[in-house]
Amino acid sequence: MPDLSINFAGIKSPNPFWLASAPPTNSGYQVMKAFDAGWGGAVWKTLGVPVVNVSSRYGGVNYRDKRLIGFNNIELISDRPLSDNLREIEEVKKRFPHHAVIASLMVQSRQEWHDIVRASQDAGADGLELNFGCPHGMCERGMGSAVGQEPNVLRTIVEWVMEVATVPVIVKLTPNISDITEPALAARQGGANAISLINTIQSIVGVDLDQFSPYPIVDGQGTNGGYCGPAVKPIALNMVKNCAQHPGVQLPISGIGGIENWRDAVEHILLGASSVQVCTAAMHFGFGIIREMTSGLEQYMREKGFQTINDMVGRALPNVKHWEELNLHYKVTASINEQKCIGCQLCYTACEDGAHQAIRLNEGTRVPEIIDENCVGCNLCSLVCPVEECITMERRDDGTRHETWQQRTLAGNIPSEFEDERAGGRHHWVPEPAAALGKEKHKTLPGKARQFETVPASPQIVSE
Repeated sequence: MPDLSINFAGIKSPNPFWLASAPPTNSGYQVMKAFDAGWGGAVWKTLGVPVVNVSSRYGGVNYRDKRLIGFNNIELISDRPLSDNLREIEEVKKRFPHHAVIASLMVQSRQEWHDIVRASQDAGADGLELNFGCPHGMCERGMGSAVGQEPNVLRTIVEWVMEVATVPVIVKLTPNISDITEPALAARQGGANAISLINTIQSIVGVDLDQFSPYPIVDGQGTNGGYCGPAVKPIALNMVKNCAQHPGVQLPISGIGGIENWRDAVEHILLGASSVQVCTAAMHFGFGIIREMTSGLEQYMREKGFQTINDMVGRALPNVKHWEELNLHYKVTASINEQKCIGCQLCYTACEDGAHQAIRLNEGTRVPEIIDENCVGCNLCSLVCPVEECITMERRDDGTRHETWQQRTLAGNIPSEFEDERAGGRHHWVPEPAAALGKEKHKTLPGKARQFETVPASPQIVSE
């Protein structure tokens, strides 16, 4: 039976699934309810000098029939008195001593940091998360992402915290920066025990076309907020990978961003995270999603032979390379399963207009045909196809040749002139420009090069 328990930088929890610091962790009631449902840990909604929030606070991005693929909020840190939060942290720890309770903190002066760190520790917090990521409201006051974007300031504040910290300290990083590894390095230099990422991305999710105001609207006006949800997962995964691969960081990572199910969590873990934090999915679907997350993770570990979470951490990192290290001789082309094809011809349209004109339509059938000699293996057709496994990418090279751009550069065998014969597209067929006007079409003749002819018929249909 796989063991889902973790020890993250000294913070123990029964599984790697934590609630991120956000509205779902605003109170002891919510955290206890989450723990009772099966969550392994919770990062308390950020504590500091209480704020005054606005109404409304949230905005969303919907895509077709999917609601909230992206979520935007302009809510600030906790507006509840510090004493109330600390009392509830203490109560939660008494009821759930084996679950992880991490206090998220955000204040300004050195003395304030010392005071709130000591108070959080006295309340029984298992760890501290320093919020250096909030991209709205607090950053205008010199906190949140204003700190995360200044590595020297970040390092100084971490040093202040470490002067009095007796529990593990996690630094939460902002994605609103050119190079995420710079604040990660500063956190390491300041003495932090771990990092978490990503915090929300500064954004405007839309504009009301009648009121001319950005969402969410506050009395006819609006502001940029923090963007999260499934749409940010690719950005989060890349930044987690960047920190995990950097030889100077070498800190445990709590992965955050777009985690909605066990597969999302596994992707973060395979790229270097050893715990994961969830916010938007819990706000959207409730705490009950943890049941699918834990059971799915357990089943995956069983199938792959992983006994512990640590067995999985970073397993994908050796396969994440720079572009110049990829094999230039690896070749795949598309293949259409005629039995599964529904004749929508989306693949043809996408390839014809947006890619490499490697699909044709033939008279008498709605099933498109791949022009093998012109297919570059870009994957676009398989990505737009609405039928699973209808279009697959099949390997065509024999696997015996391996050459990278880096190797070709060292050998002096790269294109270096405008008309260089070594260019990848130099010998790749493309239609003549006039063929786009509907007056010409192309056809492939058996055993011969593709020919052009002037015809009055539609350019989309080829008769062999």
